[in-house]
Amino acid sequence: MHNKVVYHAMKTLSSFGFPVLRFNFRGAGLSEGEHDQGRGEVDDVRAALNWLDAQLHLPILFCGFSFGTVTGMRAACGDQRVAGIISLGTPVGVEGRAYTYQFLQGCTQPKLFVSGSRDQYGAEASVRQVVESAAEPKELVIVQAGDHFFEGHLAEMQAAIHDWVTKLFPQRQAEAL
Repeated sequence: MHNKVVYHAMKTLSSFGFPVLRFNFRGAGLSEGEHDQGRGEVDDVRAALNWLDAQLHLPILFCGFSFGTVTGMRAACGDQRVAGIISLGTPVGVEGRAYTYQFLQGCTQPKLFVSGSRDQYGAEASVRQVVESAAEPKELVIVQAGDHFFEGHLAEMQAAIHDWVTKLFPQRQAEAL
């Protein structure tokens, strides 16, 4: 939750006046519990969505990075409280683990995918296949020369989020001014 990608995504979403909740999954950082290979982590995201809904009663934008996007999209897709989904650094293969995204075929919420052209965990061709298989509406932004962490290219990642949110929620842009 403290890496540069998550921080800069939070800053971009906050600039629109969106409340932002960042958290570590079970067993990460100082959080309790043990890593559950993505199963329990989906429950972590659902708990966060439930908390946000109970506290704020607002439409929710889900934004996840890497493993957080894999597990978070599983929880957010189909949840009527989630108005849009942002996937940053969509991983396809990491350290011998292959991630699959068949569930995106039925995910009809607006989706933004932002990946680097040199992402070591999500080759551009593989990410394009994931996005092609996803239900509409969807948008893919490839950050040229960006790696998985958008090193040296965080501004381009932020611009992609900003532009998409502005298109999806033009009233939020007006409110933020």
